[in-house]
Amino acid sequence: MNSRRKKTGYIAKGGLFTAIGVILIYLSTIVPVNKAYLLVVASCIIPLSVITTNIKNAVVIYFATSLLSLVVCGIRNTVVAYIVFFGLYGIIKFYVEKLRKIHIEIMLKLAFFNITLGLLFLAYKLFFPNLLNVYIPMYVLIIGAQIVFIIFDYILTVFIGYSNRYFIKNDNKL
Repeated sequence: MNSRRKKTGYIAKGGLFTAIGVILIYLSTIVPVNKAYLLVVASCIIPLSVITTNIKNAVVIYFATSLLSLVVCGIRNTVVAYIVFFGLYGIIKFYVEKLRKIHIEIMLKLAFFNITLGLLFLAYKLFFPNLLNVYIPMYVLIIGAQIVFIIFDYILTVFIGYSNRYFIKNDNKL
């Protein structure tokens, strides 16, 4: 019976996390400012679901949120950014940080970021050709993106630490 209650709790939490994720992504498509902030908040849902349920449920939440966001919002730049990077990064971070070797972790995270940055750049050029008209040298954008990513990773790590203290899995409550 306890296993059944646990699975039911995971399904309920998964539905709530998916709904919150879709709402945040939808808001990021309609608000004129703070789109990146909303995507960062949406990206915190995946690590939170790993903490409160398990990694399998977090993967299901990622796919459900991505699919529902595509259905609700269509192909928009913030939806593509969530699918390619913000939603997926919580899962990648979980597996990379299992290595417990900080130098390798940083290199793998930066490699993932650079690959997704390249994919996003290609997708934006294909689907949103007028969006990338910037007059800043490309190397400045790339270096700036690396710095912003490191700050994002640090903020996500602090959030995970805070969540671990206050949302620790307690199987007795389910």
